Amino acid sequence: MTDAPREPPRQAVSATLRRAAAHLTGGTAVLTATATAVLLAGCSTPSDSGSREAGWERGGAPPATDTGLGWGFTHTQRSADGNDPEERKAIVDELSVQPLPQVQAIMGWGAGNPEPSPGDYDFESLDSRISLIRRTGGTPVITLCCAPDWMKGGKAGRTDWSRIEEAPSPEHYDDFAALSARIAERYPDVRHFVVWNELKGFWNRDEGRWDYEGYTRLYNAVHKAVKKADRRNLVGGPYLGMDSVPPGQSHHASAVRGPWGSLDQRVVDALDYWLAHRTGADFLAVDGSSAARDDSLSPDRFAATEKFSDVGRWLHERSSLPLWWSEWYVTPSDAGWREDEHTAVQATAMMEIARGDPAAAFYWNPQQAGGRCTGCLWRNGPAPGDEVARPMLELLRGFAAAFPPGTEFATLWADDARVRVLGDADTVLAVNTSGRALRAEVDGEPVDFGPYEVTWLQR
Repeated sequence: MTDAPREPPRQAVSATLRRAAAHLTGGTAVLTATATAVLLAGCSTPSDSGSREAGWERGGAPPATDTGLGWGFTHTQRSADGNDPEERKAIVDELSVQPLPQVQAIMGWGAGNPEPSPGDYDFESLDSRISLIRRTGGTPVITLCCAPDWMKGGKAGRTDWSRIEEAPSPEHYDDFAALSARIAERYPDVRHFVVWNELKGFWNRDEGRWDYEGYTRLYNAVHKAVKKADRRNLVGGPYLGMDSVPPGQSHHASAVRGPWGSLDQRVVDALDYWLAHRTGADFLAVDGSSAARDDSLSPDRFAATEKFSDVGRWLHERSSLPLWWSEWYVTPSDAGWREDEHTAVQATAMMEIARGDPAAAFYWNPQQAGGRCTGCLWRNGPAPGDEVARPMLELLRGFAAAFPPGTEFATLWADDARVRVLGDADTVLAVNTSGRALRAEVDGEPVDFGPYEVTWLQR
């Protein structure tokens, strides 16, 4: 730490605001919401303009040209395009303050069946989601999953949502590739495409392993079609879950291991096959949880997050492709954690993901219709004057601003093992992993923490 003027250690402002203020004033500054929006959104909020197929807009952020998108999130079934106009405007306004990359699947998770019958297209819901991303100024990413029923043995014109996780049958791989190309052509400002989701439907029951041959055939067909639609399109996969077994289990255990357990050997085999037989890729997409397959967290819920950095480093050894975390999870199904507890574990996990040098990482937003929603990014049904952003959105914004792809992290320390730290030359994130208040020295400076407090500091 320097002796230059700096903000108080626990000032409740985002890393973006602090950096902008320091740049403009050389010291601490208090920014109004309006000034914040100007600094973060380039002096204006992106707006839709122009016309395109089916009357949908071309506005929003300019097309991205690389895979280093940084930190963003994925839209799920309920999102900011709900029926209530005031709620929708409040959320869109909040997301526009600091635009983030945003992911949407082509079918499911808020999008309807894009091709109910061969050649009969319905893009209304997908149009709505892509338009939402544009209105907030975010960079759109499309996940090319899932497949219409007629591509997987169902009846044309019908959609059985209980079969959403089934893969297209091999005779329809080219049909799915053609649908993917049509979607790429429909949204010419979208440049990033992920092929399929967690190898859903690609499990070889007879052999008890992933059907990586079938997935790779589908991937190669889609890659070719989407690249043919526009050679500037960036395509990646395999969106493979980094499943692990708990420490001490030898069945399906691999040599990729740590205190958290070891990667499932069947995952390693699937990745190796895809890397060896893909026809091309612009990035390597994976997802995973700090919990093992039995839902256990070893050695504990905070230390288990080291899996993300260990796996990230291993993936970089395996491949030179930019690394994407398409999803990540830290919560066992029956955790029941409080919001501050959940945020502290998530912050620790994101520190470990960052240490693994990702080009992009997308938080799976668990938005729901109402009631308690631990980990949601925004509040449902905000009344006038309510804060829309929830702690996880503030945390995601902080990481996006402070730790973009390629960040060179500094060697930092805290004198209390219960405090985790990560930072670069400018910004430090410190997390109290204890449910008790404590005082600790962080990089030589005393900091008071509340229980499970996540604190941004300026060096």
